[in-house]
Amino acid sequence: MVDYTKDQARAWAKEHWKGTIAVTMPSYSEDFSRINENAIRHDILKLKELGFAGTLLVTELAVTPEENARIVAVARDAGGPDFQLFFHAAFNTLEENIVALKLAEKEGVDSVLLSYPTSFWPTSHQEVYDYTKALADSTDLATMLFGLPAWGFERIDPAGMPVPFVRHVLDTIPNIVAIKSEQGYPTIGGVMEMYHHFRDEVIISCPIESETIPLMSVLDFQFSGTSNTNWMSDYFPRAFALAQQGQWEEAMKLWWQVAPARNANTTILTGSSVGTTVINRTGWKYQEWLAGFNGGALRAPAPRIPDRLMKVARSALEASGLPVTDLPDSEFVKGRTRA
Repeated sequence: MVDYTKDQARAWAKEHWKGTIAVTMPSYSEDFSRINENAIRHDILKLKELGFAGTLLVTELAVTPEENARIVAVARDAGGPDFQLFFHAAFNTLEENIVALKLAEKEGVDSVLLSYPTSFWPTSHQEVYDYTKALADSTDLATMLFGLPAWGFERIDPAGMPVPFVRHVLDTIPNIVAIKSEQGYPTIGGVMEMYHHFRDEVIISCPIESETIPLMSVLDFQFSGTSNTNWMSDYFPRAFALAQQGQWEEAMKLWWQVAPARNANTTILTGSSVGTTVINRTGWKYQEWLAGFNGGALRAPAPRIPDRLMKVARSALEASGLPVTDLPDSEFVKGRTRA
């Protein structure tokens, strides 16, 4: 259980949300009938080994609220009390998200990433606010607001979540402790605007690795998450720590070193047009497997990753001087760890 109240959430987050936060996708038994708890444990221990401070437990992959709660329990046991575990509020409805969050809280999740269902089609910021407040009001947990073009809120305002909307949220919802700032992605307009207006009140997170390290030459970030940077092994925790410690030039040397991997990630393995829609989570799962995580096929319906893109991802890690498995790609769909 967390040791802060709703009104203390921002102070708690300022103290505890530090470093880089990865993502953890579900792994399943061979017949896909249940969660592979051994694989979840393997992946959490791997994240800790690489220096990540926590992870988002991805839910938009055909898991039930009950299965997600079990994933939380295994991740908490493996990660220990100080490893940040983010609930992914990406279930089908507001009501289902609230139920799933309650179950996850009982098992030790300590933070929340807001998301919005595919069926949610607001035509005003008041509707977006009402959904946001209802989810945040259902918990005392520190919650991160998420401005993202995929929600489609640009039909209301070109900024999606503009400054007046965010101002109202922060003034009235005390457990909104951070902003995952991807408004206007793939530009930096959103993160710069959020930092300019709100950095003294809440944490501003730039989750985009390609932007975070360069921006740290002028911006003071304490936290970056959540994203799949763990496929590049310990590069991002190392570079982020160097930049925080005033060794920005050294961080940029690492940033340039991994350029081949970055280019493969952003131009090929997103599975969609930039800034618009669904992530190819199978691509992410394969990328992680290359770096030593469990891997394994995802439950249907799930996208596929063709052999040609596998070759691109593998060669990009090699070109970046990053760890990459020598196992054949045929082993990916099986996963490293038996249930």
